[in-house]
Amino acid sequence: MADLNSPFEETDNSQKLDAKSARQSYILKLALFATGLAGIVAEYILSTLATYFLGDSVFQWTMVLSLMLFAMGLGSRISKHIDDHLLEKFIISEFVLSILSAFSASLTYIGAAHTDYLFLLIYSMSIGIGLLIGMEIPLVMRINNSYEALKVNISSVMEKDYYGSLIGGLFFAFVGVPYLGLTYTPFVLGIVNFAVAAVLLYQLRELIDKTWLNKMVVFCILVASILFLGLYTAKDIILYGEQKRYTDKVIFEKLTRYQQIVITEWKDKHWLYLNNHQQLSTVDEWLYHEPLVHPVMNLTKTPHHVLVLGGGDGCAVREVLKYENVRLITLVDLDPDMTKLGLEHPVLREANQDALHDPKVKIINQDAYSYLAKTLDYFDVMIIDFPDPQNADLSRLYSLEFFKLCQKQLRPEGVLITQSGSPYYAPDAFKCIQRTLNAAGFSTLPLHNQVLTMGEWGWVIGSKYIPQAQLKPILQRMEFKNVQTRWLNNESMQLITSFGKDLAPRQDSVEINTIHNPVLHTYYNKGNWALW
Repeated sequence: MADLNSPFEETDNSQKLDAKSARQSYILKLALFATGLAGIVAEYILSTLATYFLGDSVFQWTMVLSLMLFAMGLGSRISKHIDDHLLEKFIISEFVLSILSAFSASLTYIGAAHTDYLFLLIYSMSIGIGLLIGMEIPLVMRINNSYEALKVNISSVMEKDYYGSLIGGLFFAFVGVPYLGLTYTPFVLGIVNFAVAAVLLYQLRELIDKTWLNKMVVFCILVASILFLGLYTAKDIILYGEQKRYTDKVIFEKLTRYQQIVITEWKDKHWLYLNNHQQLSTVDEWLYHEPLVHPVMNLTKTPHHVLVLGGGDGCAVREVLKYENVRLITLVDLDPDMTKLGLEHPVLREANQDALHDPKVKIINQDAYSYLAKTLDYFDVMIIDFPDPQNADLSRLYSLEFFKLCQKQLRPEGVLITQSGSPYYAPDAFKCIQRTLNAAGFSTLPLHNQVLTMGEWGWVIGSKYIPQAQLKPILQRMEFKNVQTRWLNNESMQLITSFGKDLAPRQDSVEINTIHNPVLHTYYNKGNWALW
């Protein structure tokens, strides 16, 4: 057997391995399968953390993955300067990697509570973990070179690493995020790296330098203790970091496959946040939901089938159910955890008055774009209650292509309304949504209202059959005498349909938002949000 502490050199090990050497080679390749699994999950965890805390999913995934791949290249380069004790140094790197990976989420939440430069922490962890991952394959390949010919060694080592990456991706998508969340998934990852190091330390102990062995055993016990302590305190650390981000007491938090959901409490009032952005408050949610629902419900005489896109909290559905001639409400929300909250959480059940339990309501957990592209149903009213278009993913749901799908599935006298952000804090984004609806063939009318906990907010109505010049007079005559409202009446309709002078003087230069030219999120993020 070649000296494991010698530098890498190509050898012809075509002879059949004895059972002991074959077992040692197999253990090394199995270890690389596990590290491949852990490595890809580490990339996904850091990308998800960056998206949640820093926003703009496309940018953050691009940055984190690019930095990690670059760091992996540096790690590979650094490994060529390791000339001796290859196995020992590989095991130590796995121990260190297990700690970094396991505590990645905890460190991020603590950092979010105490620094405004969180991006430096996340990107630094990406580079650090990437460096260690990058060292794995070259070191194992050089160690395994003592057992297999070069062509077999390279293919078998790379094969196991890539297979591990597939299993890691499946684990993250179907087990990690849905069931373990960012609280425990990183620790599963850390335990995998730790197990690799511990198994190698035990199974290949006869190949380890005796002067290193005892120290590595002590280090193994220390790392195991740190991981156990971290696992025990992980939930409290995450809750501490989450609580520091909000003024009020956090009573519910969960990272789902699609978003972070948080509910906070102050006295007997509650706030719902998605990805750190307020969606509603029980202080004043009717100032948002009544203008969202009642004007369009009164623009058609036959609101028999109503489609609600988004709005998994159930408050928009609550308002729609006030109309006796509604026969069916289809609620399409991507996140099943959000609609489950609307169905089960006492705060939201009280807010929506158990609207989602009504037999008229059908809940579908599906991407709204895909649903509209495939559905055979037609609707009298569409109520679009998506989160703000902060990134390209959400911008797609305010695109020309999406609104054309809406146009296609609305009946001839159908109307829709979409929440459109703030006409004052992001006037270009607001104008972009209106212009995009016009381009999709709708007559449009913007609305706005002062929502106490959210600031000045806005919506845009789209009609297939009412001329644009007639929309405002029709709405200003509405009185809502046959429906119970907390705030909306004829007088308030004069207010929410009136804007004064345009605050987007460059409206002619505002582009239409399309899937291939997603400008909306750029307009939104350049808004004057610091003024609020």
